[in-house]
Amino acid sequence: MADVQNYEPRLKSVYREKIRASLKEQFSYTNEMQIPKLDKIVLNMGIGEAVNDSKKVQAAVKDLAAIAGQKPATTRARNSIAGFKLRENMVIGAKVTLRKDRMYEFLDRLITIALPRVKDFRGLNGKSFDGRGNFAMGLKEHIVFPEINYDQIDQMWGMDIIVCTTATSDEEARALLKEFQFPFNN
Repeated sequence: MADVQNYEPRLKSVYREKIRASLKEQFSYTNEMQIPKLDKIVLNMGIGEAVNDSKKVQAAVKDLAAIAGQKPATTRARNSIAGFKLRENMVIGAKVTLRKDRMYEFLDRLITIALPRVKDFRGLNGKSFDGRGNFAMGLKEHIVFPEINYDQIDQMWGMDIIVCTTATSDEEARALLKEFQFPFNN
């Protein structure tokens, strides 16, 4: 049986052994601490149908927990909007923040399994950076993840995935994510 205490996610060891050296050479960093690294990944699922049916919230939270591997926090409406039948403090979504090993495990599943399963996938938009080294993307269907059993879901949910890095510029962040094999289309 494998030693559980010395287990390290595949992408974490790839980062330590290959990506750090490649980025250090590419940007000629003088200090090891200047090399950008992944900080966190935030998954967000907005559930607009929650206004009419609270069971949909539980279903979406359960699916997000299966994808992330940890319990998501529910997000609530800040104020009431009569046109949408939305009341203040009503649950309208769920989010989860992944760090350390869970973050690398999720990233591995996203790049190797989920993105290739997306219908008509032509690559990620290379312009989806925020100017401070963070990358955001959206998925229309959450069923591309292997943890979701297609037969047991009652509705497809979209989700936002935000990859936060310690990079100071979009150029550095793009180089870091390219090293992680992110399939950018430009």
